[in-house]
Amino acid sequence: MTQPTHTHRQHGGRFAECSQYAGGGALEGQTLVAYRDLDKDVTSATTLDDWHKNWKPLDADDCTLCLGTGRDAIKGNQTNPCGGCYGLGKVRKDGEAPEDRWQLADVSLGIIQRQQQELGRLRQIAALPGVQKILEKHRAENRQAWVEEEQNWREGPGRGHGGRRHTGD
Repeated sequence: MTQPTHTHRQHGGRFAECSQYAGGGALEGQTLVAYRDLDKDVTSATTLDDWHKNWKPLDADDCTLCLGTGRDAIKGNQTNPCGGCYGLGKVRKDGEAPEDRWQLADVSLGIIQRQQQELGRLRQIAALPGVQKILEKHRAENRQAWVEEEQNWREGPGRGHGGRRHTGD
């Protein structure tokens, strides 16, 4: 059986990328990706842009049962955690499920360290002067829109004295 290499970002599932090739006819100039849906046993193709947008590659330490979602994939109950990874979505570096609390703690520590690294990268990006200007502009626009909406609501028809809204101030 073929190992899954990707999963759909919204719908989940197990997919294996087969090949990439140049499109012809109406798809001239585009790169197509042939993939196999391992759950339905169907081979399909899509454009490379759609492939990158809608499918995510599986990491080496993603749980093989839930494919990194952390949800129960065997019984289909999305509210229960996966039994293979205890709801973490990740397993040990060797691909095996954690067997005791210490191994589970090691997996959790790896997740926390990756998140801290990503948060550090995002903070570096947010500290750039151009990004700060964009954020300030966005905040000012949102603040102005909120003020206008509030004023329109207060001046709108209501049940208070003189037909205005009774706002309590």
